[in-house]
Amino acid sequence: MPLDVPVPDPPSLRGPQPRGDYEAIDNPVEDPEDDYRREEIEGFLESGAWADAFEEWTTQTTLTEEDFAVVTEYDLVEKLDFYWDPGVDEVGYRAPTLPEEAEDETDLDSGEADEIEIEIDSLGRVVTEMLENDYLRRDDETFGFFADDAPEETFDYEDDDLGEGL
Repeated sequence: MPLDVPVPDPPSLRGPQPRGDYEAIDNPVEDPEDDYRREEIEGFLESGAWADAFEEWTTQTTLTEEDFAVVTEYDLVEKLDFYWDPGVDEVGYRAPTLPEEAEDETDLDSGEADEIEIEIDSLGRVVTEMLENDYLRRDDETFGFFADDAPEETFDYEDDDLGEGL
């Protein structure tokens, strides 16, 4: 049965953060100011990617409304982080973990706490897939959704009379 909760606001992405904090990424950062492009990603989340992905996630999550209340209480949705990784040319994410005190304060057993963390990670994955599949511009010549990533136009001499003598 799908999780029946209202779509929360998208997370406000925080950055820049040192890339070393992301265990899955071991790429050196040349210019940290231009590395993560969180502002552009935040715009896509606010313009519909977040709501679309969250609604898709609610149809497949195993969390109950009580579990999601714990997610809300500990701001796990707000702590999700999405960023652009130019090294692999895709959106990455970092899912938060449930604080240790949450198990004691909410009477969760370790299995329930683990399930919440797994499902928050799943939400991050669904959001990145939604961004990449439905919000990124992809065709034979361009990839990504940032205007400065598009290749420069080239001049086609075959279509111009000036190129005939060359």
